[in-house]
Amino acid sequence: MNGTDPSRGFFKDVKRLIIKVGTAVVTRTDGRLALGRLGALCEQIKDLNSLGYEVIVVTSGAVGLGRQRLKYRRLVNSSFADLQKPQVDFDGKACAAVGQNNLMALYDTLFSQLDVTSAQLLVTDSDFRDKGFRKQLDETVKSLLALRVVPIFNENDAVSTRRAPYEDSSGIFWDNDSLAALLALELKADLLVLLSDVEGLYSGPPSDPQSKLIHTYIKEIHQSEITFGDKSRVGRGGMTAKVKAAVNAAYAGIPVVITSGYAPENIMKVLQGERVGTLFHQDAHLWLPVKEVSGREMAVAARESSRRLQALSSQDRKKILLGVADALEANEKLIKIENEADVAAAQQAGLEKSLISRLALKPGKIESLANSIRVLANMEDPIGRVLKRTELADGLLLEKTSSPLGVLLIVFESRPDALVQIASLAIRSGNGLLLKGGKEAKRSNAILHKVITTAIPDTVGGRLIGLVTSRDEIPDLLKLDDVIDLVIPRGSNKLVSQIKSSTKIPVLGHADGICHVYVDKSANMEMAKRVVLDAKIDYPAACNAMETLLVHQDLVQTAGLNELIVDLRTEGVTLFGGQRACKELNLPEAHSLHHEYNSMACTVEIVDDVHAAINHIHQHGSAAVFHNASTRFCDGARFGLGAEVGISTSRIHARGPVGVEGLLTTKWILRGSGQVVSGDKGVIYTHKDMTLQSVD
Repeated sequence: MNGTDPSRGFFKDVKRLIIKVGTAVVTRTDGRLALGRLGALCEQIKDLNSLGYEVIVVTSGAVGLGRQRLKYRRLVNSSFADLQKPQVDFDGKACAAVGQNNLMALYDTLFSQLDVTSAQLLVTDSDFRDKGFRKQLDETVKSLLALRVVPIFNENDAVSTRRAPYEDSSGIFWDNDSLAALLALELKADLLVLLSDVEGLYSGPPSDPQSKLIHTYIKEIHQSEITFGDKSRVGRGGMTAKVKAAVNAAYAGIPVVITSGYAPENIMKVLQGERVGTLFHQDAHLWLPVKEVSGREMAVAARESSRRLQALSSQDRKKILLGVADALEANEKLIKIENEADVAAAQQAGLEKSLISRLALKPGKIESLANSIRVLANMEDPIGRVLKRTELADGLLLEKTSSPLGVLLIVFESRPDALVQIASLAIRSGNGLLLKGGKEAKRSNAILHKVITTAIPDTVGGRLIGLVTSRDEIPDLLKLDDVIDLVIPRGSNKLVSQIKSSTKIPVLGHADGICHVYVDKSANMEMAKRVVLDAKIDYPAACNAMETLLVHQDLVQTAGLNELIVDLRTEGVTLFGGQRACKELNLPEAHSLHHEYNSMACTVEIVDDVHAAINHIHQHGSAAVFHNASTRFCDGARFGLGAEVGISTSRIHARGPVGVEGLLTTKWILRGSGQVVSGDKGVIYTHKDMTLQSVD
């Protein structure tokens, strides 16, 4: 079975398609019409027409059909003596004139049986030199399609001014393949399907057992590798012409599929995203498989690239980020296709709903990420800022400056948007980066990584950011303490704990995201309800969603608390109780007071007072404090950090949402003029603070 191909997911948005039917599809090997194939094709077109597709046909076969008819007529009208004479081939234009009439009559008959109306449009190369003709052509086709009529195009070889219409490859188009590509552009088609007598494009002649079917044509790989066999047995160009036409159309923005016209339902299979034929697409280079590189090689390359990044001016680093933001928006459709494929696979695998929720890039997410990157780009350059300046002695100036950490390893689960945020923060902070994402987001991570690294100029190199897709597992990466400077895990508590206990590399950990909301007896209950509901239901899968609701004991059995509990349940929140709440509020007992639900559930517990609440939060809570505001504000973008690499619940080196500053360390720079210590005999230390003074 072919199966669906995620890279072909965009076909579901196709409305207008052009189908080019090759001569070898229309006729049999003996030159006669292949009525069965042509009938099956017309049935496919009828079904497409009924489904609302706008179908345009470009057909070959007129010359071959005309030649067959004229040969038969000559045979019928010739004497025995005439047959003994050398037979001269017929004039091609005469064959075209005779064959075109018969070919269209056949299409008309077949479509009439299917209650479909067709229309004939004959064009020549010279027609397209006339702007007026091209405008009228567009209007005519629009009118026909609005009436559910199928326009059938062919080159009008009978009156073509081409010197040798079956050999000459000059002009605007030179065969029906290139005509189909031209019409796809002129008529703004969403897809071009070129039907052939083989399954698609092969690496060599299809008859060669060593030849393999190429499912996606990638110009950078296949342009110089493919060996073409003989031309078509009946048409003009064969596969060479099809590939040339397909490349021209694809790189002008029209996806093309070359597939067999012999197999039933192939056009429908293409539109359903099945992996049939050969796909040509202008973004195919983005789908190149990543060459397997070891984690160590990636880390070394990331460090080298980061040094080149640090050497750039602040403005140039800003331009890189703005370029990344633009690239994300430009490739949003492609990113969406890959992400939807990941989500579908996760659903099919029966993964948890909370994980699938974090996996999905919801509408507007790419735009939001791009805007966050632009905010980050427009911030003050964090690299090389002077944090402290001290005159040690006359002519001896010491500066403490901000500096990149080096190479970061980010291990994350589910969230592909984390990749974008982390990559942009690494670029802004001048760090190299290794990313190890979860297999559930494999396609999303791959396309996001390609889009981002493609936007990084060669002066820095795309290897600044490495996506670990080799078989290196997390334990192998954690052994690279000589080339990796910081590990930041983003995922479950189990993942973070495992990493902390398995490496010598410093870990910036987000161990638990157990956010608490405490409602005091003096609280405004209307405001409290608003805050609590937002903290729990705005995005339950987020690490800044409320997981525990603490309430003052004096609120028990009050109308305000009862209303709050009713509101939570009405919104679909499942409530569990701590030791006191399960008794006094009649709630099922919580499995643990130290539990992160990441779903529409939370724990409720009763405490004596605000001090008891604080003690409870110290024991089970996270890193930020909010007064009369939702926990959902605990976010790098909302804090104005532009993005976050994660939320740290560690005590050092950064805490809470970690932005650029959390990815920096400090560096001492001492400027002198040849001073030496020499036992401190000749140095008079002043240790004068010069931080607020400028230096020329």
